[in-house]
Amino acid sequence: MGREEQVEEREVLDSIFPEEIQDISETEFRISILLDVINDPGEDSESPTVLLQVKYPEAYPEEAPILDLLAPQNAPQNQFFSVGDDRQSLLDGLADTIEENMGMAMIFTLVSTLKDNAEQLIVERQVAARQQDEQKLLAVEREENKKFHGTPVTPETFATWRETFREEMEDQRTTEEEAEEAAEKKRNKGKDAVVQLTGKQLWERGLVGKVDEDEEGTIEDPYPACKGA
Repeated sequence: MGREEQVEEREVLDSIFPEEIQDISETEFRISILLDVINDPGEDSESPTVLLQVKYPEAYPEEAPILDLLAPQNAPQNQFFSVGDDRQSLLDGLADTIEENMGMAMIFTLVSTLKDNAEQLIVERQVAARQQDEQKLLAVEREENKKFHGTPVTPETFATWRETFREEMEDQRTTEEEAEEAAEKKRNKGKDAVVQLTGKQLWERGLVGKVDEDEEGTIEDPYPACKGA
């Protein structure tokens, strides 16, 4: 009875997968499964293909089929899917479907389940990669924003800022006072020795002739009226 059910299922599979199925023997064949993948903008990777190899045991469908997953020869690499890496997890994902369909033809159901699981795996990895890229962009943005935001104000940071500000203002005041004092000394240089003397004081100190010679080249009497007295 098992062999009759196997032949019947095999004919149905031929009609469903006319281009995808390939015989290996009377009880063994492969079905090529193209995974539908939606690439993100800018991505140009081909949709991956996985080969489900099926072998009927003598008692199938009362006994579970023998399954394996293979990659097509010269298959292009896909960053989110690898038959070699994902083979065992995908085969394990078919265990419940096999258990639920024991005693019935189940290969088409297994193909559908495998396709769904593989595509879901790819979607999850795409989402994870997208989130990782977004986190990197956010990290860069946070670093850029630090250039435009000051340190958050807390009682401790304010106290530190106030002390620093007072020291800076005191240093600035001292610098300005020293600069003003130096400028004042420069303006008054030599003036401290200048004494305003009266004409009599100049005469008494013998400075009249010197002053007149320096200024006019002649000696003048500061008291001409006294000579006629």
